[in-house]
Amino acid sequence: MFKHYTMNQVILPLDLEVKLDKNDIAFAINDLIESIPVESFEDFTRSTGCPAYHPRMMMKIILCAYTQSVFSGRKIEALLKDSIRMMWLAQGYEPSYRTINRFRTNPLVAELLRQCFVQFRSKLVQEKEIDAEAIFIDGTKIEANANKFTFVWRKSVERYSSNLIEKSNVMYDELLEKEIIPALERENEEELSVKEIETIVEKLDDTIDTYTRKIDGSDVVSERKQLRSERKEPKKYRKHYGDFLVRKQKYQRDMEIFKDRNSYSKTDHDATFMRMKDDYMRNGQLKAGYNLQIATEGQYALAYDIFPNPTDTRTFIPFLNTIEKDYFELPKYIVADAGYGSEQNYDDVLNNKNRTPLITYNQYRKEKKKKFKNDPFKTANWEYGGATDSFICPNNQRLNYIYDSNRTDKYGFKRTFKVYKSEDCSDCPVRSLCTKAAAGKNRKLFYNEKWEYQKEYVREKLSTKKQVKSMGNVK
Repeated sequence: MFKHYTMNQVILPLDLEVKLDKNDIAFAINDLIESIPVESFEDFTRSTGCPAYHPRMMMKIILCAYTQSVFSGRKIEALLKDSIRMMWLAQGYEPSYRTINRFRTNPLVAELLRQCFVQFRSKLVQEKEIDAEAIFIDGTKIEANANKFTFVWRKSVERYSSNLIEKSNVMYDELLEKEIIPALERENEEELSVKEIETIVEKLDDTIDTYTRKIDGSDVVSERKQLRSERKEPKKYRKHYGDFLVRKQKYQRDMEIFKDRNSYSKTDHDATFMRMKDDYMRNGQLKAGYNLQIATEGQYALAYDIFPNPTDTRTFIPFLNTIEKDYFELPKYIVADAGYGSEQNYDDVLNNKNRTPLITYNQYRKEKKKKFKNDPFKTANWEYGGATDSFICPNNQRLNYIYDSNRTDKYGFKRTFKVYKSEDCSDCPVRSLCTKAAAGKNRKLFYNEKWEYQKEYVREKLSTKKQVKSMGNVK
């Protein structure tokens, strides 16, 4: 005996919601998108043409497909035909893969994604799933969809540009010496601008046209031959300056694309060449990619941003600014690994953000080891005399304060070092272990008071059990 089965009868219920488990991911996605304010969807409205699918519905089916590791537009379209949760979220609609792809590439969707993160964190805080007192920041490299041989390097462009400037200046002096063109009123005597090169090309064209008209108007063979010979030199310079103009414009465009980077991809100008964590060839080859920064808590991603800068140190402050501006108010504690520990980052968190940085620095773990603490040649272990403002080296020589040294890096951040110098290192028996300075020069010590204070502050904050526990596996 079998259970009743027939294909010629309507089966109830028709509401697909009852076919889903109570804890199905579709319900969480539905609640998340429904919590986004109505104002966020106003820019999608249009008064002409066929009515569009509601952006709430489109966001729901796309996010649901992503949770099932389905990213292709055609496969998402297929899920709408055979997945119960997708049918319920779409409420019977079946947008084509073209519609799906057009929607998710719409610039307005970026604001909806931001709202998703904001609402997601709010719900986690309300349900007490996360602690709102801290965020953990880390980054990873993602490879761009660009060929690995499409690189453009800043140093190469700067070198080619320098050679072009030198050659164009030499040829300009030759043109004046040979009286082929009149002198220009130059803005910069060291370099010809694009506008000035264009003027030179125009004047050379006029000179060539003058010779051409004379040749066409002359019936004397010897005279025509002489004019053609004289025309060769202006034509030669015209060819060179035409090439200079194209290259000059290209190098200027390259520098505008670089901004503060050292490379970019020809097929993806926003991508920078960097070393990836997944180096399959194990040869350290640089690949076009991005630096993805993520803020998490309780293993939930709460905010993100993408940077073309490969170093985490340089992305830290911009990422915190993005979190404050677009996602949520920064919590009390900012937790990150040693890749983010720098004087500038500590200064920004402490003084500008008024938060507590639980961020290690490069030498943090080494400084805690016995080997480091017992090494007499580590300047951190040298005795300091506050009354005399001096250090005592392993050979009992005094290093006295001399002057302050101010340094500014290429990003404009200023550091101040107190410079100490030994009285005499000429007969020191451990000189080779203490310094690499040339013979006859005394040992110098550059001491950054602000940086040392910040390191001591971080060590103190990380010494308590509660805060060490909050660091988790951050290294």
